[in-house]
Amino acid sequence: MLINRRQPGIKLGLSPELADILARQTVIGAGAMLESLPEDALDLRQNVISPGGTTQAALKVLMRKNGMQSLLDEAVTAAHARARPRSG
Repeated sequence: MLINRRQPGIKLGLSPELADILARQTVIGAGAMLESLPEDALDLRQNVISPGGTTQAALKVLMRKNGMQSLLDEAVTAAHARARPRSG
């Protein structure tokens, strides 16, 4: 997923190095916030979104039908199906 966060920055003109730093820091910052705050992820998301802001614009795309949730559901289901025969 980190690679997928990096590529759009490069496509928009960032150097690969800067795109990598921004992608990494986004993941690191989100993880640190989740670890240090008592809220669950949904509450945290609601607290950091500015109405009409950049995060809200990105989430509108990611959360649409057949968006990120659908892809993650499919990926986890595929991994689970593959792991089942190995664990038996």
